[in-house]
Amino acid sequence: MRIIDCHAHIYSPDEKKYPPVAKPLRVPGGKGSIKDLRQISRAKGVSAVRAVQTVSFYGYDNRYLCDATKANPDWVSGVCTLEPDDPHSPGLMRQFVKDFGVRTLRSTAGNKRRTFDHDGVRELWKTCAETGATVDIFLMHPDLVPTAEKLLREFPKLTVAFCHCMDIKPGPLYERSLAEVLRLSKYKNLYAKVDFISTGTKIGFPGADLHDAAMKIINTYGSERCVWGSNFPNVLWTPKMTYGQHLKIFTEVLPLAEKDRRNVLGETARRLWFSKLK
Repeated sequence: MRIIDCHAHIYSPDEKKYPPVAKPLRVPGGKGSIKDLRQISRAKGVSAVRAVQTVSFYGYDNRYLCDATKANPDWVSGVCTLEPDDPHSPGLMRQFVKDFGVRTLRSTAGNKRRTFDHDGVRELWKTCAETGATVDIFLMHPDLVPTAEKLLREFPKLTVAFCHCMDIKPGPLYERSLAEVLRLSKYKNLYAKVDFISTGTKIGFPGADLHDAAMKIINTYGSERCVWGSNFPNVLWTPKMTYGQHLKIFTEVLPLAEKDRRNVLGETARRLWFSKLK
């Protein structure tokens, strides 16, 4: 079975070449490089990954993400993050696609993370459409859904992946967030990253408190519009669950039909971002 990891953060051990922001969120133990990711992903049978810019460590300095993407085109698809409030960002997006092979923009809300209904966000989405790149929308709260929908309606042909499905987790926002994620399935260009079990579970492996949400999303969107991601490095982002445990939930634990399991674990991602993968 082909497995593709659609959400993994990377951190360089060389902080002189790739300096972090002030007070960065560090990986306990320091194992977060592209080399570390390759080692653990290959050991678990993963053939390719989507590497994601780590804003909590580098801010909007995408140099390590770009260099890692360019150096590993056979198994890495780069996901950069750019500041929509910065007018230079569309130009940088074009450069990242052309010079480094970056395939995706992780799109945050504009006006200091307050709205997606924003000229800077639109310009970045327009640039993605023009360059053949895709978008991962960092839509993490139900209050931002109305402004995000404006962009989804304006760009119906642009492939948009839904980061963490609005960070679904047990708690006061669970029902509202899940309902919105399911409702947004009407946008046929929106693809669900069902990677929130490891980030949101309150009980650890096998994350049974979020199985129902994951199955409802897969059944509503269809497995051909769902992808898995590890949230590497797991010691930082999913302390209740290891890389292998989160993968095992999707390879063995969830009651998925074989076709759906194949789609979620790799075939959907191959079609969207790794069409040349053998």
